[in-house]
Amino acid sequence: MRVLGLIPARGGSKALPRKNIRLLRGKPLLQYTAEAALASRIISRSILTTDDEEIAEVGRACGLEVPFLRPAGLGRDDTPTLPVIQHALNWLEEQGDLFDVICLLEPTSPIRQPGLIDSCLDLLRASGADSVVTVVPIPAEYNPHWVYFRSPDGKLLLATGEPDPIPRRQDLPPAYRRNGSVYVSRRDVIMKQDSIYGMHSVGCVVDGEESVNIDDNADWQRAEEMLKALGSN
Repeated sequence: MRVLGLIPARGGSKALPRKNIRLLRGKPLLQYTAEAALASRIISRSILTTDDEEIAEVGRACGLEVPFLRPAGLGRDDTPTLPVIQHALNWLEEQGDLFDVICLLEPTSPIRQPGLIDSCLDLLRASGADSVVTVVPIPAEYNPHWVYFRSPDGKLLLATGEPDPIPRRQDLPPAYRRNGSVYVSRRDVIMKQDSIYGMHSVGCVVDGEESVNIDDNADWQRAEEMLKALGSN
């Protein structure tokens, strides 16, 4: 099984300008994800996809390959992740480099448990799933069985579509959300089904207290505090 470690890092960022190369406890944010990818025992090749030459230089300094710059049209705020992955795969396949699995690692998740990437890849292989994504448990008050949508006329509708909520907290089934740390997908799911997840996605559960996805300054501060507690330099 050949695995491509793909790290997307575009130049634009409104909430935190240039966040992918901003220093987090003395290191570019991108470096944390580069180190995680390069430490994997299963990833065959680790590549940075970016539209920005400065980010490319930082990526190379972190040990990543940057064999191309992605087109500017794939670096906008509203650009979905799927075409970015497909562009990278198409480019590599045109060079004769073929992969069975893609492991997407976003720089905005700098804190990954040791071995998490390989655990997700092992789970994909063992489960036969189309994809594996990292998830964290959500508190009971956000469980879909207790969450309502409100219709234009003010009517409350349970997110599950059921007529009544589950009355007791103890009876709620566990619920999870993606935490953005690791996405593992089979090549054919991405290229033939136009999907990152496919029809059969499996969750790798991680501790919500040990993960952060940086979108704004509050997330950045939390990441700094978590890295300090972990003893990161």
